[in-house]
Amino acid sequence: MNPAIGLDEQVNQITFTFSDLVAGYVTGYDPDTDTVGLRTSDGRPFAARLTSTTVGEMLRNLGEAYVDASAQMRGLLQPGRFIHVYGVFYPNEDNGTGFEAKHVLLFGKEADEYRFEALDWWQRQVRAIADFYLQAEFGGAGNGYDYRGYRTDLSMLGTKTQSIRQETDTISRLIYGLSTAYLLSGGQAYLDAAVAGANYLIEHFCAVDRSQHIAYWYHAVDVLPDGGERKILASEFGDDYNAIPCYEQIYAVAGLTQVYRITGEPRLREIIDLTINLFQKYFHDPDRGGYYSHIDPVTFDPRSPALEADGHTNADRKNWNSVGDHIPAYLINLYLATGEQRYADMLEDCCDTIVGHFPDYDASPFVQEKFFGDWNKDQEYGQQRNRAIVGHNLKIAWNLMRMNSLRPKDEYVALATRIADLMPSVGADPQRGGWYDMVERVTGPGEHFHRLVWHDRKAWWQQEQGILAYLILDGVLHRPEYAKQAREGAAFYNGWMLDTGAGGIYFNVLANGTPFEMGGERSKGSHSMAMYHSAELGYLAAVYGNLLRREEPLNLWFHPQPGAFGATLRVAPDLLPPGRAQIMQVWINGHEHHDFDPDALTVTLPHADQPQTVRVRMSPAGLAFSADLTGSDGGRADISLAGTLSLNTMPALHARLDEARRIGCTAITLDAADLMHLDSAAVRDLALTRQHADYTLAVVNATGQVAEQLRDSELIQELATTGGPR
Repeated sequence: MNPAIGLDEQVNQITFTFSDLVAGYVTGYDPDTDTVGLRTSDGRPFAARLTSTTVGEMLRNLGEAYVDASAQMRGLLQPGRFIHVYGVFYPNEDNGTGFEAKHVLLFGKEADEYRFEALDWWQRQVRAIADFYLQAEFGGAGNGYDYRGYRTDLSMLGTKTQSIRQETDTISRLIYGLSTAYLLSGGQAYLDAAVAGANYLIEHFCAVDRSQHIAYWYHAVDVLPDGGERKILASEFGDDYNAIPCYEQIYAVAGLTQVYRITGEPRLREIIDLTINLFQKYFHDPDRGGYYSHIDPVTFDPRSPALEADGHTNADRKNWNSVGDHIPAYLINLYLATGEQRYADMLEDCCDTIVGHFPDYDASPFVQEKFFGDWNKDQEYGQQRNRAIVGHNLKIAWNLMRMNSLRPKDEYVALATRIADLMPSVGADPQRGGWYDMVERVTGPGEHFHRLVWHDRKAWWQQEQGILAYLILDGVLHRPEYAKQAREGAAFYNGWMLDTGAGGIYFNVLANGTPFEMGGERSKGSHSMAMYHSAELGYLAAVYGNLLRREEPLNLWFHPQPGAFGATLRVAPDLLPPGRAQIMQVWINGHEHHDFDPDALTVTLPHADQPQTVRVRMSPAGLAFSADLTGSDGGRADISLAGTLSLNTMPALHARLDEARRIGCTAITLDAADLMHLDSAAVRDLALTRQHADYTLAVVNATGQVAEQLRDSELIQELATTGGPR
């Protein structure tokens, strides 16, 4: 204790006002005192007094306008509704600590509505992020995609800094994000930019050693004022300095693999496989298992004394990144594209290594992440020491559940669920929502909280790991607590990580959601950030949400080159439990295509001399109905219907009608060629919709019971025509 403080004095008393965030479920609203009761995720009660200046806001996605809900706010505070309240605490008042709400964030109009669970929320978010980066790096879509002008460092507003550096991994992450935006939307500009980036990456950053049958990647290239280049071979970052870290080589092929999954371009596959040869020949430890974290940039020796020079300790080391990052960065996507068992074997080996060496629950609720080559713990390494990255624990749970769908093992599920059950109490913020960053793995004497190493900040990529882990856990195991954690994590991310002003995603926010704008973490482009994690989150949140949790369809786009994939396009969106997803419809170059296996999730491609645009409508197995916006142009939209349209399935159609209206369509055609049954209540819903809509609505290609139902309702002349969609 500071000797200037008396022994009988109480220290650190909260006797000052401060502002903070409370995330909780409404327990009631008292209009007489204008007070709303809340209960946090972990069950603690709060009472927030509203004032005449309290602002209510409805959650908005990137690209959406601010929606003020202040006037309606009090009427929306129904019991059970989840809200975020930012306000000021007033300690030691007569009735205890006062809390006055200044800002209330609502997640939907209905008490049980979460806007981020809308059918196309994540798809629209990924497109908005892609548009942000196209504008920042290339001046927007359609301006040509000359990567000589690409820069790794971008300001918070998306402007380029004075840096002349282009980093391999950051370009690759952008390529991944842009190609993922194409997968979700079919936007050709995204794929064009991704393909241009993949070619640029290979031509400027990749070295091929034909004598060793390997490819390796430079850390970076400096673009010189005269247009020349200076290649940077070894890493120039902190703990990795003057070495080739495994994770940099891993992320170098993340973007190429996602483009290959879409196009089947043989050149990309060759470079990816040559890079895997590098992993297997120089990083892999065939005797003790796993992958070394670093190799010497000259000899490629993972035990080189040079890796211990200048205070670095990278010789004979292994870590989470060198083992686990293979799984999500490229291996799963490569397996999805090819179905080749050698990639499945490598996936299984990585997962078995994690299960065998990373749990350390006798010492800590967090896994051990750093090791010597013999798998003894390394708890003195660099800045991590005996510390945990919360997101890495969540990432293990997420990826083990994915792998369990391909090669089921009880130990995969056991470790995934153990992590999922432990993390909320040690790595989450039950007061405000979201997941913390780096924490001490063990608590000290008298401590009740694992100490936060850097700050009480929350990184965007760790929010991703939490959301995806609990989404897939809930989608596969159907446990209410996992659904709750997924929803609360998505609420924090969408409420506070989206920069709805400038665009893109914040790198870090503080515990209360305030953007952390210090150093490189105030950037939208840096060594760590481009578009990888935000696009991966958007894509897989749509996959897990639509196909595993809400039983809604999902559309994916591919663009195979002539002769690609041996004429068999594999379209599985992720490693999902067998039998949970199926193909409902396929279009090639805008025309419906029927040569596909709905259960094997494969499409047989026709012979073609040009690339083909393939659109696949996926659905949960046994889905009763789907509605798909198949085209829009000049204020007109076509929506394809399939299955049974009833009052219960009408929300899916209304979501598509709202989407068409949102993009400015005033004439909407419903194609009923694949609609098998039309319920009379659904007909009345259509009649009422048409009555109040500010757009025209027509039904085409109705046959059988559907046409008969329209005739019996006397709507056949108003709604139905005989022709096909325009």
